[in-house]
Amino acid sequence: MRGAVEGLGSPHPLAEYLPALFQEDPFARNLVSAFDPLLAPILSALDNFHAYLDPTLAPPDFLAWLAGWLGIILDETWSLERCRTLVVHAEDLYRRRGTATGLRDQLEIFSGGLVELSENGGVVWSPVPGGPLPGTPELGIRIRVLVDDPAGVDLERLERLVIAAKPAHVPHQIEVTAR
Repeated sequence: MRGAVEGLGSPHPLAEYLPALFQEDPFARNLVSAFDPLLAPILSALDNFHAYLDPTLAPPDFLAWLAGWLGIILDETWSLERCRTLVVHAEDLYRRRGTATGLRDQLEIFSGGLVELSENGGVVWSPVPGGPLPGTPELGIRIRVLVDDPAGVDLERLERLVIAAKPAHVPHQIEVTAR
């Protein structure tokens, strides 16, 4: 039968909800129970809908849809666990978007490696009044990504990710090296 899932019983057989007059009629019970295998997957999905909204439990096809709700496009080459990690941490990544730690964490999830990030330090403060300005006068971020296989990192996609995640006026340099 098309639409039915083998071995999945309905948690709510329709024949039990018939009026008493029809529950005694075998033809009516058989007619209505023919829809039970078709409705079982729908009822099961509704009963477990909370699990679909949890990125650690959601089925892989629904995980991509859930990521779309958050404005994330998952990479088809990533493992399922890596995709789940990105969706789980999406809220925190968005909250820290535009910061050095937010960028580092996002790049670590994307690359699967260790990210060393150095910036000019223009966002720190000095406890000494009238003291020298912190950081260096050149504005910029230097990003070093340490991975097992540098050839496995899509540099073009990494570049687009950095451009989208960092402040627009800050120049950057990216270097991908082996660990």
